[in-house]
Amino acid sequence: MLRSVLIANRGEIACRIARTAKRLGMRTIAIYSEADAGALHTRLCDEAYLIGGPEPRASYLAIEHVIAAAKRAAAECIHPGYGFLAENAEFAEACAQANLVFVGPPPSAIRAMGLKDHAKRLMEQAGVPIVPGYHGERQDAKFLREKAYELGYPVLIKPAAGGGGRGLRRVDKHADFDAALEAAIRESQSAFGTGRVLIEKLIASPRHIEVQVFADSHGEVIHLGERDCSLQRRHQKVIEEAPAPDMTAALRKHIGGAAVAAAKAVGYRGAGTVEFVADDTSGLRADAFWFIEMNTRLQVEHPVTEEITGLDLVEWQFRIAAGEKLPLTQDQIGFEGHAIEARVYAEDPEHNFLPSTGRIVALELPKNIRVDSGVETGGEVPPFYDPMIAKIIAHAPTRDAALERLTTALDVMLIAGIRTNVAFLAMLCRADQFRQGKVDTGFIDRNLTALGVTPLVTDNGAAALGAMHLLKARAAKEALVVDEDASSEAYSPWSAGDAFQLGGVREVTLPIVVDDEDAEAVVSYGKAGVHLKVGGIAPASGARVFVSGGDAYVLLRGHQTRVRIRDFSASDVGPGGGDNVIKAPMHGRVLELLARVGDRVAFGQRLAVIEAMKMEHTLRAPFAGVVRELPVGTGTQVVEGAPIVVLEPVETSAE
Repeated sequence: MLRSVLIANRGEIACRIARTAKRLGMRTIAIYSEADAGALHTRLCDEAYLIGGPEPRASYLAIEHVIAAAKRAAAECIHPGYGFLAENAEFAEACAQANLVFVGPPPSAIRAMGLKDHAKRLMEQAGVPIVPGYHGERQDAKFLREKAYELGYPVLIKPAAGGGGRGLRRVDKHADFDAALEAAIRESQSAFGTGRVLIEKLIASPRHIEVQVFADSHGEVIHLGERDCSLQRRHQKVIEEAPAPDMTAALRKHIGGAAVAAAKAVGYRGAGTVEFVADDTSGLRADAFWFIEMNTRLQVEHPVTEEITGLDLVEWQFRIAAGEKLPLTQDQIGFEGHAIEARVYAEDPEHNFLPSTGRIVALELPKNIRVDSGVETGGEVPPFYDPMIAKIIAHAPTRDAALERLTTALDVMLIAGIRTNVAFLAMLCRADQFRQGKVDTGFIDRNLTALGVTPLVTDNGAAALGAMHLLKARAAKEALVVDEDASSEAYSPWSAGDAFQLGGVREVTLPIVVDDEDAEAVVSYGKAGVHLKVGGIAPASGARVFVSGGDAYVLLRGHQTRVRIRDFSASDVGPGGGDNVIKAPMHGRVLELLARVGDRVAFGQRLAVIEAMKMEHTLRAPFAGVVRELPVGTGTQVVEGAPIVVLEPVETSAE
């Protein structure tokens, strides 16, 4: 067995790898960026080394920095986790040159599967079925547009490199192809360093079925069954399960055999996942599934396979990297029960799932269920990385029982400070079609309103409760100051701050801010005590409230309301302030400015593109106007609320 490992990753996967490595008696070494100083994974490991600034390219993607840290720590091997450098052939080669064992496949296999067009041609030669489409070298826009027309719409434009849905575009009609192609190429170039794409026919009722494979250096390859990852949003997996609903033993053997053939075709070693799309129009069938891609690494959703097989896949990775044979043969692999995993993200479902960054004020994880997480109370969710903060994994004898366990766990999970998708996940688990196993990859996007992701009106009861807690906190602080001042002046009744007056009830209007919107609380002082209402509504009951840094976070029925007392000591108008300012909806980088000062723009016109947490967000003109100011430039890092475009409205009339 290997004696020490440098974990070239962060967050929950770094913690996950460290726990298995420690159980195996290995010395664990963490790396971290400036944004992750003091993060949980750095304290869980035996040692930790700073490798660069917060931007991934300056730290977790900087091969020379990672290798230098491994040499300094005298690590024997490097485990890349998933994301960052996990599927980087140059990194695997750099490890070998530095006499470090790379816990992953050989560089040749990474390269073979790294470019989807090349991989599909290779799979076709190996007899693995592939989706109809164009996977060739020619990349001029006119030619690709012709190929899409020949295939027939709808089609998918997919980046030739990478994964995770980045750069993927669905096109339903010929007139939209050029714009979609341009966006796909730009995002693919930004994410993967290449703008090459392929065109594929869109499957009518697609289910995403993937197969976990393992191969050793002695020529043996087996599969550990399948996972169903059909619940996706914008091509990003949300909930995964194993085994796949309606999967038969015969079909598992068939699709598992195809996955093993794919791994053998590239001389694979280690853990990998072969992904297929299945047409579920008439149920799962052996003649209606096709190869999509192979991920040459551990997958985010690997815990569901671990739960039904009773195996530790990270341990298997270490053993194979050390040159051992596969621990089991194909005939020895068994499956027990059902497992479902939900990905908890720092994002706001009520506002188009925008990433949410900041400090975690409170965190209560569910008990008696598997939770893979890399965060804790008081920790920060930085804007530079993927927003996933935890995975909740339920295992039970049946699918229905596993769903019940997962739903219950999500209902009791509590995260305050940042916004999350926990309530959305719980509602998704309750959806009838999902309960029946009747979903495809478009289910979430078709049912957003029914799943409760539309913006909610301000909860005045929650706002009133938050304001009341803030008033109590302020009163307690003032009382403490008074107690520390021993002078008789401090105890004068005239210095009391309770709004007491002779002659009945007194009402005071208290300006507050609720979820970044101005509001008012009416505070009544009288003989019966202090009462507070917002919009005529008294404080709600049954909520959890956390006060931190002048903000109150009220969690009620899965929804978070943030309240603060408005501070008039600070100016509300900064550079470019006012209603005509288009602001950054989250921390991120200005990827593109699509207008210039003086340009006249129409309502809905694209003005800028911001990249945050591996996603692109387009800012559009909220009204027709003239661009008067561009406070930032392309490539600028901006914080949430930063002015991006100052737009002066213009009158529009028919001519």
